[in-house]
Amino acid sequence: MAGGSFAPAGVAKERAEQYQGKLTAYVIVACIVAAVGGSLFGYDIGISGGVTSMDGFLHKFFKTVYKQKMLAHENNYCKYDNQGLAAFTSSLYLAGLVASLVASPVTRNYGRRGSIICGGISFLVGATLNAAAANLAMLLLGRIMLGVGIGFGNQAIPLYLSEMAPTHLRGGLNMMFQLATTLGIFIANMVNYGTQKLEPWGWRLSLGLAIVPATVMTVGGIFLPETPNSLIERGSKEEGRKLLERIRGTENVSAEFQDMLDASEFASAIKHPFRNILERRNRPQLVMAIFMPTFQILTGINSILFYAPVLFQSMGFGGNAALYSSALTGAVLVSSTLISIAIVDKLGRRVLLISGGIIMILCQVIVAIILGVKLGENQELSKGFSVLVVAVICLFVVAFGWSWGPLGWTVPSEIFPLETRSAGQSVTVAVNLLFTFIIAQSFLALLCALKFGIFLFFAGWITVMTVFVYVFLPETKGIPIEEMILMWRKHWFWKRIVPEYPEVDSSISRRPNNSTV
Repeated sequence: MAGGSFAPAGVAKERAEQYQGKLTAYVIVACIVAAVGGSLFGYDIGISGGVTSMDGFLHKFFKTVYKQKMLAHENNYCKYDNQGLAAFTSSLYLAGLVASLVASPVTRNYGRRGSIICGGISFLVGATLNAAAANLAMLLLGRIMLGVGIGFGNQAIPLYLSEMAPTHLRGGLNMMFQLATTLGIFIANMVNYGTQKLEPWGWRLSLGLAIVPATVMTVGGIFLPETPNSLIERGSKEEGRKLLERIRGTENVSAEFQDMLDASEFASAIKHPFRNILERRNRPQLVMAIFMPTFQILTGINSILFYAPVLFQSMGFGGNAALYSSALTGAVLVSSTLISIAIVDKLGRRVLLISGGIIMILCQVIVAIILGVKLGENQELSKGFSVLVVAVICLFVVAFGWSWGPLGWTVPSEIFPLETRSAGQSVTVAVNLLFTFIIAQSFLALLCALKFGIFLFFAGWITVMTVFVYVFLPETKGIPIEEMILMWRKHWFWKRIVPEYPEVDSSISRRPNNSTV
């Protein structure tokens, strides 16, 4: 960190009304290729649960679990409780957590595109090792490489999408990452349904098909342009302006380009972004980078998606329960994400998060009441109550899909100033993967211990996060990414923490060695 005191991060003047440009085909193609990285994250989430239930996979790598599965007395709440198998699934998220921290300096010093390519290559290696795994060590090494790929991809892609998108469409384009994630989950569920019939080697095909999106991400990343923000941050100002003109479809980009120059000028003085992110003026962004991904996982979406097959079995679908439940919940998740993409830049982030939270609370409480009253440990729901619970589950998934699913990634990726943007995204990804690991490792035990109370547990957290958004999250709709610092100074609470600076002679006051606190 450079010596002297620091003035505010980012820009000091609002120029949003002067921004020119439109959504160009260049931006659309670049964002589609980049968002494919989200499908890798989704594919792994969707594929793991199916693979770990295949007899051929369990017999080869987890023989003890296989024997327990064949002999165990099934209980509606405890039938899947095994910490060893949970550890196999959740280990990937720990690897991703570590990788996301390593990815931050790569993203900042070598560009967003470089991190996307690194993530794609790592995922290619991991998918190949998993598909060809001859022993547990090879399988775990493949999981680690997949985690590294997810860490790099989740670090760079949301940033890339936020920086490439025009201000008035940033929310919708950024959500392409979540859309690709939900599509990845849906495709993985369909793949698992087909490969489970190919015993004992079907699991290899399920794991190996991850090579397809990984190849698209890697090859596409080679041809992707870097973002103008990253080029300017790394000193290529003229190249950055030319790219900005190209992606906005106009030469009149002076206002947006000036905001990028101002942000870059301040960013160049920051030598230690992770240390800088702890500064008082960056407190609001840091709080959001921690709490948004934490709350996203604590919605309980994992519990809903997990329990759906049991409910469908109660309705009499038998062996096809997993197909029907996965197809229905996956399709609903994709559809609701499309809804969010269409309305997020019209209604704003707060409206979607708060409305989604209220509906999810109601859904969790309803499911808990029905299961608590009507479903014992070894009983079945009547068809009427099963239909009701499945309808409520779909409503929950819809609410998650238009709110915390995509916005848990979108909001943190758009609020940081340039000098701490890569570090901030690393914090977001690390926290997300940490809580994904915690829930993945503990959910089966929690379900067994709390039974239907698990749904009330998550309803309590959704209540907390909905109040948090109402009180502490300002609306980011329509605010240029390089002018977010000005938003915090207007918020009733955060303006007490983010100091107000005079805009007079801002070009001087923002320079590190000439500023005053």
